Amino acid sequence: MADQGRTAERARGGRRRAAGAVLAALLCATACSAPAGDAPDTAAADIRATLDRRAAAVLHHDPDAYAAVVAQDAPDLRAAQRKEIGHLADMPIGSWTYRLTDVSTHGADRATADVRLGYRIKGYDSAPVSVDRVLDLERDPADGRWYLTADRPAEGGGRQLWQQGDVEVVRGTHSLVLGVGRSRDELTRIAVTADRAVPAVSDAWPERWAGRVVVLVPDTVQDMAELLGSPAANYRGIAAVTTGETGGSGTAPADRVIVNPKAYAMLGSFGQRVVLTHETTHVATRTRTSAATPTWLSEGFADWAAYREGDRTAAEVAPELADPVRRGELPAALPTDEDFGFTEDPDRLARAYEGGWLACELVADRWGEEKLFAFYRAVGAHSGRDGAVEQALHEVLGTTPEDFTARWREHVRDRLG
Repeated sequence: MADQGRTAERARGGRRRAAGAVLAALLCATACSAPAGDAPDTAAADIRATLDRRAAAVLHHDPDAYAAVVAQDAPDLRAAQRKEIGHLADMPIGSWTYRLTDVSTHGADRATADVRLGYRIKGYDSAPVSVDRVLDLERDPADGRWYLTADRPAEGGGRQLWQQGDVEVVRGTHSLVLGVGRSRDELTRIAVTADRAVPAVSDAWPERWAGRVVVLVPDTVQDMAELLGSPAANYRGIAAVTTGETGGSGTAPADRVIVNPKAYAMLGSFGQRVVLTHETTHVATRTRTSAATPTWLSEGFADWAAYREGDRTAAEVAPELADPVRRGELPAALPTDEDFGFTEDPDRLARAYEGGWLACELVADRWGEEKLFAFYRAVGAHSGRDGAVEQALHEVLGTTPEDFTARWREHVRDRLG
């Protein structure tokens, strides 16, 4: 899932051709698992072999081998594949594997395969990024091999950065910034800001985490939306988002912070630092965030970490909530998940973030930072959303939802009134 980024309004203030023996070893290392479905075993095995050759070609940055798995009667796809692997040339790829999850055969010589690509960036990813793709293939009767005729994202999936253009790579001390269509100077400035965000997050989050972040910078908001598989309208006022899965097996895959270059550029240096610290907090807390975690807690904690060492007043951090509070209009309840949705009302979204931040600040101020960490962990460890917050409030903070809400409303009034 993708974590929502902050609105602009809220953030004021080894390139070698494979040799035979090495290629054979890589083919073993990148073997795909058996597919689901009822495809004949021989077809599935032969399709896995095609994917193995494709994975080895990526690891060796071999355009000829990468294009060679495309059918001869698909020249446009073959040309696109050559261009795609060229875009990958500077990325430090540590592993690249395909897992065949389903195959549907259409006669003896055509098939559609559901494939999960898993790749790691060397030195940055402790777990792979997973990408679901759908491939169309045909078998060449002359040699019996299967060749690609189409390659597209799975339903709900997006394009990858290297499919949008040549990837520029900038290495920071704690960050790796990958950009398409953006200047190297811009990417370097983002890396400098990300390098400040990482230690700030380590100071705010007590558990060990990777201590590094990968930032993607596409050329436009439309490109950003394509990476996320969502409409561009969802991100026009969003400076950045973080990708990642929650509530899964307990082993979090690699996260990516994706920057909206236009919205991000509208912020000052402080706002940019807040945005990247906020998003990096999501990376650090990923293993403790689950489907049981309400959005006000995950986003509020990320804001708390981002503003923790700053000198902004509460009214400067929470301007949209401050205005109604000064008029005597206190929020009746903590923000719901729906309040964080992308709507035509950006002020509602801003107030949701601000309310979540003040809730986490309340816990840190009233019960202490260690209790805030324990509360976050306890909620995320619950088996599901129902009862997660209630149980953690009781066991960690010794309070009830009603009492906590009353304290939060009082805290909002004291800080913003």
